[in-house]
Amino acid sequence: MRTIGVEEELLLVDGTTGAPVPVADLVLQRAVTDHVPWDGAHFTGEMQLEMLEVITRPHSTLATLGRQVLDNRALATRLAAEHGALAAPLASSPLPVLPHLRSSERYDRMVQRFGAVPRHSLTCGLHVHVAVASDREGVAVLDRIRTWLPVFIALTANSPFHAGEDTGHASFRSVTWNQWPTAGPAERYGTVARYRALTDAIIGTEALLDQGMLYFDARLSRNHPTVEVRVADVPLDPTMTVTVAGIVRALVDTAVEEWNAGKPAADTPACIIRLANWRAAIEGLDGHLVDPLTNRPLPAHEVILMLLEYLRPALTANGDDQLVERAVHQAFIHGNGATRQRAAHAVVGDLGQVAVQAAGAQPTLIGIPDADARTPR
Repeated sequence: MRTIGVEEELLLVDGTTGAPVPVADLVLQRAVTDHVPWDGAHFTGEMQLEMLEVITRPHSTLATLGRQVLDNRALATRLAAEHGALAAPLASSPLPVLPHLRSSERYDRMVQRFGAVPRHSLTCGLHVHVAVASDREGVAVLDRIRTWLPVFIALTANSPFHAGEDTGHASFRSVTWNQWPTAGPAERYGTVARYRALTDAIIGTEALLDQGMLYFDARLSRNHPTVEVRVADVPLDPTMTVTVAGIVRALVDTAVEEWNAGKPAADTPACIIRLANWRAAIEGLDGHLVDPLTNRPLPAHEVILMLLEYLRPALTANGDDQLVERAVHQAFIHGNGATRQRAAHAVVGDLGQVAVQAAGAQPTLIGIPDADARTPR
């Protein structure tokens, strides 16, 4: 069974006002002092001091992955609380913010090169890593999963508010993230040689600083033998984090099976996938997605159920089918993070309190044995 791991970016907000606060380094220093996290997990900082990245180790089952996701969120919350802050699973700040940028040679160069984009960018995503046997297998996967990736934007959409207003989008993070030059879908590669040649050509334009800025929706990881899917918002609900990981793994399994059987990848142009991403970002689960088979709009729920049916053999083989189906149907009933944020705002009428409530909710996992009983250490 392929291993999976996730990276969640969490927004650090004031425990009273919900405004983002630049305490990431203080949180990380305390983590070092306390010799945490545990069990192969890892915490790190990002360009902005208002966010923290919490990383799991590789897991074979959704049950153990889910428990570590909960542990990571609980620990981040405990460490942030020592500085009057909360670790909020929000993909963008509902309140206006001018981020505090971490001082480093690379980040300083990014600010000089890209101006207002890094100075104003503060978004939190979910990255899913799935093990692959080789770069050949990884490129075959990238070519075959690309048309389904907009579904993950719709499922995880968790950034309806930005800079003090309702953006009209379910995932405004997707909009702001795509200001970076390489963010978004890529064309088919076909071979590892073409993947390497294309990435070398991109770097050769000198529009980027380095390969670390290859921000495609999915890519071969530079540091691990994995395919990394980077398109999602950090979900409000940790159950959705685990669910997306299970669906991505099944998508990778299915792609490899089709590659081994000689089935070619769809030749959908990247510009069509970019439009599918845009539609998923603005409509989320409440409108339409682009059907990857016809490139025509269908109700979002229909497209997602099509994906689950397509992946059913792999989901069942991994033992993930019941958890994934239950969590997806719960999302159909209760909505994604964007729906829940808007519902909270309709009650409290204060965007700062939307952030506080998002961070303060007691997280649980649907269908993960013993997860509900775990307590922060």
